[in-house]
Amino acid sequence: MKALYDKIALRGAGALTDEELVAFLVDDEGVAARLLSECGSLAGVMRMPLSRLRMFEGLGLRKAERLAVATELGRRLMAADADTVGSISTSGDVARIFRPLIEGLKHEECWVLYLTNSNRIIERQRVSQGGVQGTVVDHRLIAKRALELLATQVLMVHNHPSGAAEPSEQDKALTRKIAGALALFDIRLLDHIILSSDGEFSFRQAGLL
Repeated sequence: MKALYDKIALRGAGALTDEELVAFLVDDEGVAARLLSECGSLAGVMRMPLSRLRMFEGLGLRKAERLAVATELGRRLMAADADTVGSISTSGDVARIFRPLIEGLKHEECWVLYLTNSNRIIERQRVSQGGVQGTVVDHRLIAKRALELLATQVLMVHNHPSGAAEPSEQDKALTRKIAGALALFDIRLLDHIILSSDGEFSFRQAGLL
């Protein structure tokens, strides 16, 4: 471990590999290597719940709590950064806003961004919270709020706790219904983006809008 501390002192924490970062937090290079091997990646380690981390051989409660705190610190920094996003240019902007909010959830949530013509964010709103495999969204409430805010564009976002970002038939039907309801008032559904631990899916980029 001394070489690891020397590396930080000389080159900074940014020079550490994923394995070295975990080793620093748990103070054990062997445990860090086994943990990354089992979880597949640093992201996999960070997503592992505390109840499972504490049972990992060589970790224990205190070291598991250290990893959990580091994960929460990163999530809060991402959330603070997301609050600075004032307009939407790419799907990457959407990911910056919503991954800290919904990526690690065990249930589905659907959020809506209400936008101006120039893609400036007027409001973001959670419109539904559901179970592991789905959530119920009322298209009438989305259209009503868009009219109240004088929004000309709407962007939908929801998560897939399963890890797969591909849309279900229910997702496709919901997107068509909301796009149709908004079109009645000359409001455009700009995109519907699904976020998951495996990536993201854009209805617009896939040609489904």
